[in-house]
Amino acid sequence: MLYKEISLLITHYNRSQSLEHLLLSLEEKQISFNEIVVSDDGSKKEHLDKLKQLKDRFNYKLVCTEKNKGLANNINKGQRAVTSPYTLYIQEDFIPTDKFKKCLTDGLSLMNEDPKLDMVRFYTYRMYPYLKPVKYGFYEMKFNFWYPSYWQFQYYSDHPHLRRSNFLKKFGEFKEGIHSDKAEFKMSISFLQKKGKALIHEDYKGIFIQENTDDEPSQVSRKKIRKYFQLSNSFPVTIIRSIYRFIKFRLQYLFS
Repeated sequence: MLYKEISLLITHYNRSQSLEHLLLSLEEKQISFNEIVVSDDGSKKEHLDKLKQLKDRFNYKLVCTEKNKGLANNINKGQRAVTSPYTLYIQEDFIPTDKFKKCLTDGLSLMNEDPKLDMVRFYTYRMYPYLKPVKYGFYEMKFNFWYPSYWQFQYYSDHPHLRRSNFLKKFGEFKEGIHSDKAEFKMSISFLQKKGKALIHEDYKGIFIQENTDDEPSQVSRKKIRKYFQLSNSFPVTIIRSIYRFIKFRLQYLFS
């Protein structure tokens, strides 16, 4: 199926094998787009050589930079290269399942129906806490500053989603020169402050599979203490983390 209104934007860094898996998976599912933009963040020569080979095979637009400038810069320059009204954003380490085509079709239909809808999300690690049913298995994400859950501030995500291609004009560009986690969260705050509207699918773990292999592991680096604080299930750490985020996220929303 050809999605004429959609450009596929893929951000890439030193994971050309993963990129190939993603593109082959879309081809096998007979999913194609108006254009494909691959935005590379200063990968090593062997991966750049592979990208050029894949470019001939899959006919995509390759946007490069001479040195690594971080995920925020990679998204910004890739989005600027898009020419379609909608952008499907996928990082190179995600693989669509057989459910994806229907969910993408439904998500695009909903965005065409509602001009105020800015984004449709297909994946998350943890479901958004406050939801209003829409249709096709999608839910509107409802934000209210006074609701207790701090997780509602994680409204925007770099995980696979469909968005309008004027996204950066409406919500601003991603903040460059900082860690990708911080850039992602700053975009989420901007999205909330500017009253963005988004949906998320109920099958948030069944539409895409995140693929991290030993040959091409995740390229996101985090300090050990930060990683422990983010991921630990220890009861004391969970309590401290919840209180910290409850206060921090609200302050950033008010004063950013």
